[in-house]
Amino acid sequence: MEKTSNLLKQRREKAETLAEAGVKLFSNSFTNPHHIAAILPQGEHLSPEAHDESGKTYRLAGRIMSMRKFGKAAFFHLQDSSGRIQIYARKDLLGDENFALFKKWDVGDIVGVVGKLFKTKTGETSIEARELAMITKSLRPLPEKFHGLTDVETRYRQRYLDLIVNPETRETFQKRVEIIRLVREFLNNRGFMEVETPMMQPIPGGATAKPFKTHHNALDMDLYLRIAPELYLKRLLVGGFERVFEINRNFRNEGLSTRHNPEFTMLEFYQAYATYHDLMDLTEEMVSWLSAEVTGSMEITYQGTAVNLAPPWKRLTMDQALVEIGKVDPAILADDAKVFELVKEKGIELQPEAGIGKAKTELFELLVEEKLIDPTFITSYPTEVSPLARRNEEDPSVTDRFELFITGREIANAFSELNDPVDQFQRFEKQINERGDDEEIHPVLDRDYVRALEYGMPSAAGEGIGIDRLVMLLTDAPSIRDVILFPHLKPEARD
Repeated sequence: MEKTSNLLKQRREKAETLAEAGVKLFSNSFTNPHHIAAILPQGEHLSPEAHDESGKTYRLAGRIMSMRKFGKAAFFHLQDSSGRIQIYARKDLLGDENFALFKKWDVGDIVGVVGKLFKTKTGETSIEARELAMITKSLRPLPEKFHGLTDVETRYRQRYLDLIVNPETRETFQKRVEIIRLVREFLNNRGFMEVETPMMQPIPGGATAKPFKTHHNALDMDLYLRIAPELYLKRLLVGGFERVFEINRNFRNEGLSTRHNPEFTMLEFYQAYATYHDLMDLTEEMVSWLSAEVTGSMEITYQGTAVNLAPPWKRLTMDQALVEIGKVDPAILADDAKVFELVKEKGIELQPEAGIGKAKTELFELLVEEKLIDPTFITSYPTEVSPLARRNEEDPSVTDRFELFITGREIANAFSELNDPVDQFQRFEKQINERGDDEEIHPVLDRDYVRALEYGMPSAAGEGIGIDRLVMLLTDAPSIRDVILFPHLKPEARD
């Protein structure tokens, strides 16, 4: 702590000295710099110790990341959003006064450089500075040169610092932007229209989760941050839009983990006159294509485990998965009483009103989920745990639904949509009547959504994909906090 205080004091003293010498510490006059990534290739043809004979002058702006000072010269590395380049500063080119002021600069300062391209005798493409300008004086030192920022909580809490000193962090978020852009491109090319639906809703719906609650003063009514956009997107199907999607935030008042953040990004899309089989095909095509575009391959490694995203992907019903992967005896699944006995034996606690569908789902989550490494579609979810999905016509106890699992994590959830308003109303009522003290089930029935269905919604299929988990997969990130710029954390401890 004392060391940090001394460094801060030294920085402020240097800043005062520069200010007294007439240096603007927070200037806004250095504009239109070149990007370093565009400059570096221009030096590839140069021989060691050779200068660019074109005589072209470059303007660069960025942060000083390292510095070596000598008597009449200095080298420092300048970093902008595109890359890093070495700068060579000489007293005879800059002048005595300017060079003397430059030697009071620190690692972390944001500066402007005007100079010409050359290559050092060690073969490093560099800029020989002819002008230097202070843009922003850094009053806090960056983490130590050879150690970087490794403390996980500090990286999440001070993401700006993490982005400055850790190139791999910048690369992760650049890939995140690219993944979202490519998702939009994929869906736009298939006739989907991007829309926006309410973030604040009078009745939370579309998923089972505890919402965040707020109050609108002018309307004098409670509103809820949405847990899912589903019911509004399906209202658009009623209105005649046949292919819609939204990429936006959902909010769920739940715990924090490597897979969960209370604020997260979802892709949801709906297609009229399609079934969940169509969406399995589309999802398989989209994710494998994304992998090839982002990583250069459909065969990736996630946290040391090989994952093959190349189609075709495995497809199992929940019962098949319990038998094949969970090693549950088929005879047990055929007998409801034996299923409940197995649930009890495994230490799973169920609500008294829970049925066989809920019991099987809990067994699946315990015995199967984490073993699904390569992409696997799990289908035929029980109707009991799928209040918005269409019942299977041959077996009404299950629905036309799938969840996609990769590396033991749910990546997507989809189903053929329920568009029978009477069936939907009855399922809503049943869910509310059996909610008990479950705060994840809202006690108010969304009658307007049922009214919309009464006007007629075309047959359709819809899907939600967790963007954060998808980015985790394609960037080999171990925690959801590694792919969210500013994840939620407990309040910072104060001295």
